[in-house]
Amino acid sequence: MRYDNITKAVFINRPNRFIANVEIEGHKETVHVKNTGRCKELLIPGCEVWLTAPDSPGRKTKYDIVAVRKSTGILFNIDSQAPNKVVKEWLEGQDYDTVIPEYTYGASRIDFYMEKGSEKYLMEVKGCTLERDGIGYFPDAPTERGIKHIHELIGAKKDGYNAILAFVIQMDGVSEVRANVETHPEFGTALDEAVKAGVEVKFLKCHVEPDLLTIL
Repeated sequence: MRYDNITKAVFINRPNRFIANVEIEGHKETVHVKNTGRCKELLIPGCEVWLTAPDSPGRKTKYDIVAVRKSTGILFNIDSQAPNKVVKEWLEGQDYDTVIPEYTYGASRIDFYMEKGSEKYLMEVKGCTLERDGIGYFPDAPTERGIKHIHELIGAKKDGYNAILAFVIQMDGVSEVRANVETHPEFGTALDEAVKAGVEVKFLKCHVEPDLLTIL
């Protein structure tokens, strides 16, 4: 997936999880943060960020932050809507007969339902923006919703679906995602239960540019 427009800026601070202050060519601008996670390892005063201007009517902010360069030099996409968009593009290039986003199953809306011949698949997508020493971790903030989705996948597996939990790794050079048990130990327990139940865990490696996120 590619963004239509991109503007480089310098991060100043993040007053709350929804907004940040940045500097664009010498002037201060308040922008929307498209990620409600903590991103504390990424959004450090003085770091480079990249913005898009969606030009949506009624917005309080002109720009969204979509990418940030970590102090290590690695570029991260932090757009929480990007993983589902890039997975949809990727799935349409695979050999599934049917791909349906936002599929209602049980008490949840699972990100994707797919069919291949007589086989039926349910896939839940999680974006990973936390990296330590070359390993990705999820989540970077507690996520009861994430645990609920894992339990739905376990139930789907018991009902005969091919159940998949896919981690979109929103940075280059990382090929594995582990449960961030320091932040949310219950997520780690749920992930272990899913693996034991036969849920497939996929690590989708990506290439990131300021205006681009693509699955390799």
